[in-house]
Amino acid sequence: MIYIVVALKSEAQALVDKYKLTKSTLKNYILFSNKSMKLIVSGIGVEHSRLATQTLINHFDITDDDFYLNIGVCGANTNYAIGKLLKIGEIIYEDISYKFSEGITLHCKDEEIKQENFEAVDMESYGFYDAVIHNPAIKNFAIYKVVSDHYEPQNLTKDMVKSLIFKNLDTLELF
Repeated sequence: MIYIVVALKSEAQALVDKYKLTKSTLKNYILFSNKSMKLIVSGIGVEHSRLATQTLINHFDITDDDFYLNIGVCGANTNYAIGKLLKIGEIIYEDISYKFSEGITLHCKDEEIKQENFEAVDMESYGFYDAVIHNPAIKNFAIYKVVSDHYEPQNLTKDMVKSLIFKNLDTLELF
């Protein structure tokens, strides 16, 4: 089973459309699923991401073949084109570094960043990471972010977010 955590319904919509996921609820969350995928919409922020991820972990039996995935959009500096898919290998949250695989460094912040101080930044990745890393039964996880803006989050629309995620789904090769 692939378990996916996204912050926004617009991030989820690309996956819902491509993989024909059906909508239900799990606790206080929107859940989309099919026979091989479950996707939960966490809401914005570290704590929301942590709680939604933990809800998935608590509700479904974990097998060695399961894969936990955090997908979403992020702001990034101009070295990365809008629409570029980034594999995250390290998260910096509250000035502490958490390196877990090969990939770029993502800063996780509790508020929107509107100046180019970081290579890449989001608001949820650490919550997802914190939940999966503390469960020894989870063997496989990854974080992927699509560059949505160059520190101009006010310019994003729901349709833009959906389109950016959708254009990268084949690269992710979820099935």
